[in-house]
Amino acid sequence: MSSPSEAKNPTASGNGGSGDSKEKRDLNVLAAFKKDMHVEFILGLDKKTDTFEYHVTEHLRMSGVYWGATCMDMLGELGKMDKKSIIKFVFDCYHECGGFSGNVNHDPHLLYTLSAVQILALFGEMGKLDKDAVAKYVAGLQQEDGSFTGDKWGEVDTRFSYCALNCLALLGKLDTIEVKKATDFVSKCRNFDGGYGAVPGAESHAGQIFCCVAALAIGNALDEIDVDLLGWWLCERQLPCGGLNGRPEKREDVCYSWWVLSALSILGKISWISREKLASFIIRCQDEKEGGISDRPENMPDVFHTFFGVAALSLLGFKRFKEVDPVFALPVHTMNNLGVGKLYPYQGKSVKSEGANDTGGA
Repeated sequence: MSSPSEAKNPTASGNGGSGDSKEKRDLNVLAAFKKDMHVEFILGLDKKTDTFEYHVTEHLRMSGVYWGATCMDMLGELGKMDKKSIIKFVFDCYHECGGFSGNVNHDPHLLYTLSAVQILALFGEMGKLDKDAVAKYVAGLQQEDGSFTGDKWGEVDTRFSYCALNCLALLGKLDTIEVKKATDFVSKCRNFDGGYGAVPGAESHAGQIFCCVAALAIGNALDEIDVDLLGWWLCERQLPCGGLNGRPEKREDVCYSWWVLSALSILGKISWISREKLASFIIRCQDEKEGGISDRPENMPDVFHTFFGVAALSLLGFKRFKEVDPVFALPVHTMNNLGVGKLYPYQGKSVKSEGANDTGGA
């Protein structure tokens, strides 16, 4: 695989070149992309109520709606979704404590509270939300060390730090928590390899790295990151097949196309991987009979990998898709409508570097 310096060379990696040749290559890469089939795949998910997959994902239906709706928006087809039914479902999952659950009659959780807020932002319905109540619920999950639990049962994870900061930034309520404590906890989860884990001492993992890098971006603490060291770790996730894995010695998976790319995008290092090889891998993971994208070629598609595959293609700059914000995992036009400032790419050069650029505030 090419080194970061080689990846910046258009000849070495295929990441650059003249505008006309790049457009032609993009058309060739996406020639086999099955947009219409993916749209029908997503629209048909709520009709497959007799399948095993439908029932075993009952607990995370809220996130499933977020993945499907955001994917449809990036494909330019959000208007085909049943907005009225979706908004009703979201509020049917609302609890008096201010949190949302993953499905009706389930317990509230920070993961699904973020998904609910993202859905409302996507459809322009934030005005229907009791922002103070939701912010109070989220803020109430912050612990003395700055970490967040996912719910009242007490599990701590950097995923929840990201969810809290993301949710409160979308609500315009970051002042309801101790942001510095939150980012300090995330920084304590940094490892010798530059990556981040779920808690201090846990191994580096691409999913956690996205959560930590994005959380630090929202908390205006990106200068806590060793950008070059982490960039190396992330670009080394690309395998000869073009796909990305989440940890050393693991297999490729489409979902890491998002986890790795989003972090690289925030850090301004997205050119450190081969763009066309990754895009080609994602295209090979399409189900050409039923639509949707799977984790690897020939496997069963699902809405999770479909969303992350399309989001990755957007991050790679293919003009066929609406631009996605790598920090908030929402379309850029949605972030603009909310008035939330752009927090990427980071321009700093090293850990706690003097004169590191202000990343702005949400």
